[in-house]
Amino acid sequence: MALAGQQDSVRPRCIRSLRWWIGGILFASTVINYIDRQTLSILAPYLKQEYHWTNVDYANIAIAFRIAYSIGQTVCGRLMDRVGTRRGLTISVMWYSIVSLMTSLANGISGFALFRFLLGAGESANWPGASKAVSEWFPKRDRGLAVAFYDSGSSVGGAVAPFLILPLYLRWGWRVAFVIPGMLGFLWLAAWRWLYYLPQEHPRITDAERQMILAETQESATDGKTRLQWRDLLKLPQTWGTIISKALTDPVWFFVTDWFPIYLVAKGISLKSGIFFVWLPFLAADLGNFFGGGVSGYLIRRGWSLGAARKALVVFGGFGVLLLIPTIFTVNLFLITLLFGLATFSYGSFSTIANVLPTDLYRSDSVASVSGLSGTGAGIGTIIAFELIGHLSDARQWSGTHSFDPIMIVAGFIPFIGMILVLLLVRNTRATDQGLVRRI
Repeated sequence: MALAGQQDSVRPRCIRSLRWWIGGILFASTVINYIDRQTLSILAPYLKQEYHWTNVDYANIAIAFRIAYSIGQTVCGRLMDRVGTRRGLTISVMWYSIVSLMTSLANGISGFALFRFLLGAGESANWPGASKAVSEWFPKRDRGLAVAFYDSGSSVGGAVAPFLILPLYLRWGWRVAFVIPGMLGFLWLAAWRWLYYLPQEHPRITDAERQMILAETQESATDGKTRLQWRDLLKLPQTWGTIISKALTDPVWFFVTDWFPIYLVAKGISLKSGIFFVWLPFLAADLGNFFGGGVSGYLIRRGWSLGAARKALVVFGGFGVLLLIPTIFTVNLFLITLLFGLATFSYGSFSTIANVLPTDLYRSDSVASVSGLSGTGAGIGTIIAFELIGHLSDARQWSGTHSFDPIMIVAGFIPFIGMILVLLLVRNTRATDQGLVRRI
C-alpha cells in the first residue's frame, strides 16, 4: 500500500486537452520556421542595393531554397514515417536553426544561395511532420482546426518577422538579423522533447483523452496491410488531387511571402511607409486558416460527409484568390492591402484543406509520405513561378507600376484551376473499397 502510494505521488500530473497543447507546439514550430525563412525576403530590398542584385539574382537565391525544400519534403516525409514524429522534427529544427545562424557568414550570391539551400532542406520536414502529428493525435472532427492551428503559424511568423527583423537590421545590420531568429529553434527543441510522445505512451495524458484519440486514430497492428510505397501512392487519383491542392496554391502564397515587399516598391510605395501593411495579408491568411478548419469541422458535426465539408472550403478558396487580379488597376496602398488580404484569407481556407487531406485519406504510416509528395509538388510549382517572376518583372521594368500585372493575373487564376482539379480527383474510388485510402 505504501509503495503504491509512493508510485502515485511521483506520477506526472496529467494535462487536460493535451492534444491542443500538441497543436500549440506545432504552431510554435511553424512560427519559428517562417521567421527564419522570412528574414531574407524582408531584407531583400536592402541586400539588393548592397550587393547590386537584379530580380533574377534574388529569384535564383530563392529558388536554391525551393529546390532543397521541394526534394526534401518527399524525402523527409518518408523519413518521418520511418523514424517517427518526435525524432524527425527534432532533427529538422536543429538543422535549420544552425543553418539560420550560419547565414550571417554569407557574402554574395553564391553564399546566400548555399545557405538558403541548406535552410530549405532542414525546413522541409515541418509540414509532413506536423501532418503526421495531427493524424496521431486528433480525431477527424478536430483535424481541420488542428491543421489550421499549426498552419496559421506561417502567417503569424510572416506577420511578426518584419517587426523583429527590421529593427535588428536598422540597429545592428543584416548579419545579426539572421542570428537572433536562428536561436529561437533551440528554445523550441527543449519544449518539444519534453512534451511530445505518442498518445498511447504519453505519461501526462488523461485516460479519457487517450481512449477518445485511439478509438479513431489507431489502426490495428494486425490488419495485414503493408505500408504503401511511393509507386503505389502515385497510382491513386486521391494522391494527385492532394498534390495539386498544394502545387497550384502554395506558389501564390510564396509569392506573397517572398515578393510582397518588392512588389510594393515596384508599385512606387516606400517600404518604410508600408511596413504596417506588410503583415496584414499574413494576418488575413491566419484568419482564413481557422475559418477553413472551423467551418469544415462545423459542417461535419452538422451531418455533412467529410468530403463535402472539405470541398466546400476548396471552392470558397478557389474563387476568393481571384481577388488578386484587381490589384493591377490600382497603386493605392490601402486597396492593394485589402485585396491581398481577402485573397490570402481565401488561400488560408484552401490551404487548411490541402494540408488536412493526407490525414483524411491515408493511414498513419503513409500520411507524412503523401504530405511530402504534395510539398514537393508545391515546391516545383514555386520554382517555376519564381523563375518566371524574376525574368518577367525585370523585363517589364519599363512599365513602372505595372511591371507585375501579368504575374498577378496568373496568380489569381492558377488556384482556381487547382480547385477544379481537386474536386475531380479527390473522391471515393475502387481504391477506397480496397482499403488503400479512407472513405470521404
